[in-house]
Amino acid sequence: MKAMNLRTPLRGRVGDGLRPRTVRLRLTLLYGVLFAMSGAVLLTITYLLVQHATGRKKYLYRIGPGPGHALSGDTFQYLSPPPDPSGLSARMDAEVTRQRAAQMHAMLVQSGVALAIMVVVSIVLGWLVAGRVLRPLRTMTTTIQQISARNVHERLAVSGPRDELKDLADTVDGLLGRLETALGAHKRFVANAAHELRTPLTLEHALLEETLTDREATLAAFRATSERVLAISEQQERLLEALLTLATGERGLDRREPFDLAELSDQALLAPRPGVERLGLRIDVRTSPAPIAGDPALAERLVANLIDNAVRYNVPGGRVEIDTATEEGHAVLSVRNTGPVIPPDQVDGLFEPFQRLEGRTARGDGGHGLGLSIVRAIAAAHDATITAHARPEGGLDVAIRFPSDGPTPASYERLDEHDGRQTLVR
Repeated sequence: MKAMNLRTPLRGRVGDGLRPRTVRLRLTLLYGVLFAMSGAVLLTITYLLVQHATGRKKYLYRIGPGPGHALSGDTFQYLSPPPDPSGLSARMDAEVTRQRAAQMHAMLVQSGVALAIMVVVSIVLGWLVAGRVLRPLRTMTTTIQQISARNVHERLAVSGPRDELKDLADTVDGLLGRLETALGAHKRFVANAAHELRTPLTLEHALLEETLTDREATLAAFRATSERVLAISEQQERLLEALLTLATGERGLDRREPFDLAELSDQALLAPRPGVERLGLRIDVRTSPAPIAGDPALAERLVANLIDNAVRYNVPGGRVEIDTATEEGHAVLSVRNTGPVIPPDQVDGLFEPFQRLEGRTARGDGGHGLGLSIVRAIAAAHDATITAHARPEGGLDVAIRFPSDGPTPASYERLDEHDGRQTLVR
């Protein structure tokens, strides 16, 4: 059998056992050590000062018939003692030295005893003071431990002067507020997603059941039902893909690489959009270099969703304007479109999942109300800001400002030839 080496684990357990396990105990020990060190330094300084003061010798001498005068080395130089044939002066000096040493020893012992007593007192007072200082923290800890998803609306609501503890409590309250908002949005998102997925499933079940229970159903009926079920399945696939893109955008970026918004805009315009021809829309594009760093796939989805939203919610004979540029160190993507009039106070709701304004529908072309929420999630993942305004004449104006990624590339000769403007008329 192999011998087990218990030395290292045992040493670790002993070290952990000797370590103070509470902040209160640590603060108490800290207060006691600091007081002991400062008291020892104070007593040492006092001892040295007293020793220096009592170490000066004074000599008595007589000038003429007058009285004697005692002079010290503070203002005068020492005088030599008078001749002492009997050795009385030496014996007196020895006695004075002995008494001074005894006094200094007694003072040192008494000071040490006083220091030890005060260290004990400081430890007791430190324990009480530490408990008083940490009492608000214990209260906050107890309150936070009682907060769960069911009562996340509760707050610490600490009152008192603006200090570190008040700032900590306000920070925790702010965090709880953000968690409450996120949980509420998550619950609404799950409920809406479940509703959006349940509706096509219910429709598929109804179509299949209707066809199967019809004893006179023909091959053409089965084919028609299969085509409708296939169309519903494709709609579900697009919805799931949109949900996955939204989740990916909200998760953040795993990697960043440089690319240009102008090139992504050009590529996004190549995708066929039935609404352009059906509504007779005019698309104006002005692309200038706008380099950024991020995920090109997600950014391409952002551009495509903005263009799809501008096309889907437009009016016959309307216009879509797409601009890319670099402004004040930011790469800017702007998409403007005509369309129905949107109340200004409802613009923010367009960027929420599954939120649609009344009367603002996608004309039955597969919209799920996730396009702009995906745009917002991808923009947040790229540290970009979104500005959206409802146009007075109708439609929406959306501008997204990305952090720029250094110098702009010089690969736009085609744009220079056309004065930086492309126009696509459908």
